[in-house]
Amino acid sequence: MIKSLQRIVHRLVQLARRALEPGFDGPMNPLNHLGSLTIFFCWIVLVSGVWLLIFFRTSVSGAYDSVEYLTHEQWFIGGIMRSLHRYASDAAIVTVALHIAKEFSYDNYRHKRWFSWVTGVPLLWMLFPLGITGYWLVWDELAQFVALSSAEFIDWLPFLTNYMARNFLTQEGLSDRFFTLMAFIHLVGLPIFFVFGIWIHVFRLNKPRINPPRMLMTGVSLAFVVLSIVYPAVSHERANLDQVPQNVGLDWFYLPVYPLIESGSPGWAWFFLASVTMLLVVAPWIPRSKADPVAIVNLDFCNGCERCVADCPFGAVHMELRSDGQPYALEARVDPELCVSCGLCVGACPTATAFRTRSALLPGIDLPEIPAAQLREQMQAVSARLDETQQVMVIACQASPVSSAMRGQGQPLVEVKCLGQLPPPFLDYAISRGRARGVLLAGCEGGDCKYRYGIRWTEERIARKRDPQLRGRIDARRIAFQWDEAWSGKPLAAVLREFAVRLKDIEQDTEGRQ
Repeated sequence: MIKSLQRIVHRLVQLARRALEPGFDGPMNPLNHLGSLTIFFCWIVLVSGVWLLIFFRTSVSGAYDSVEYLTHEQWFIGGIMRSLHRYASDAAIVTVALHIAKEFSYDNYRHKRWFSWVTGVPLLWMLFPLGITGYWLVWDELAQFVALSSAEFIDWLPFLTNYMARNFLTQEGLSDRFFTLMAFIHLVGLPIFFVFGIWIHVFRLNKPRINPPRMLMTGVSLAFVVLSIVYPAVSHERANLDQVPQNVGLDWFYLPVYPLIESGSPGWAWFFLASVTMLLVVAPWIPRSKADPVAIVNLDFCNGCERCVADCPFGAVHMELRSDGQPYALEARVDPELCVSCGLCVGACPTATAFRTRSALLPGIDLPEIPAAQLREQMQAVSARLDETQQVMVIACQASPVSSAMRGQGQPLVEVKCLGQLPPPFLDYAISRGRARGVLLAGCEGGDCKYRYGIRWTEERIARKRDPQLRGRIDARRIAFQWDEAWSGKPLAAVLREFAVRLKDIEQDTEGRQ
């Protein structure tokens, strides 16, 4: 059942990705940067919130008037800031929901990756109160509705003796002190815990991506500004506790549970939220399954270069003092509690070379599931079955749709756990030894790597920007990426034909120069 649900959600995520592709090329697709976009939206909320705070009056009588002043009299700055504050907050909910859906569909929440998933649950609990208390501060009819419903919701808890609803019995009964407390919670208390929670959420990751690409940040910011001018955020009528609000427009991003509170009961709302929270917390262990074997270190071939440490996306590899007496200062060690068996450390190891023939192919660090020796055997077997007219070897990661399609059709394929597992000497081996005219690398759809940096490290190694680099004797044009903008979304057969034509042009160009 879980697998079926994952496939459905994955299909929906990919449909959303393809819908965005006309406006965004692969690396710029917002679905590749959901976590960092959420943090960026929080920065927009923070900056705009600081401006609003300068003019905001934390009193029952002054709150509404100060917001109205910002919205209408200072619309050229204050009104835009208020709208930015609102739209960036709503956008954060959207990116968080998509982030959860994508990680679930990629199965990136289980086994060694449970920590980031579970620590994200408290962030949800903090994100919604942040938005809800923000609505209180406007103190219009919507704020009145939210305040009354929230008070009834909180007062249902049996261990609370001071009932919050008493503060909203009459207009005169609401004090400025209570309003100042709500402002403190929204502006100081919750944001501090939220920032700390984000740090906990990502601190086990190596090189966490906190900022999205600059061009994406610029485009999103301009879109928010235009939206703020064309459709500015405005208030309802002033709140009046002596009257019951008749029609309020709910923000369905932050207030979806309030209709349940009104139509059912606070108890049912608490049960619903507690059930969803518990389901999210225990999801990584439903159903229980065995994790893949972790990477192993072969000290006989480890020279302590630290490249595996630099390239591991999850901080699972660290260096320790040498223990075997070899003339190297350090040796690599794998933390089995953090290793997700992606193989990116193998692709970073300088001793992982397919040209070794006088001894067993054992790199300094290897992946038991698909060891380097087995990878070379796959390449040799696939080479013998290649289409004679194309002579293009396809190497795909297990999460790639190309991999599942070719496997189902029985086509020759070299399969790796992640493209980052592929050491550049293996590409050199395939091309320089005449086993293929070119190599097509197929990764996760849209270039959005399941293991965070597999595609990026592969591109940089082939471009000779990251060690270990592709040797200079190999024309990098003979290696293509299936997620390139020119080929993204095209059938594999069409991509192979076009790549074969490009290889012919490269060969003619090389012969002409000689």
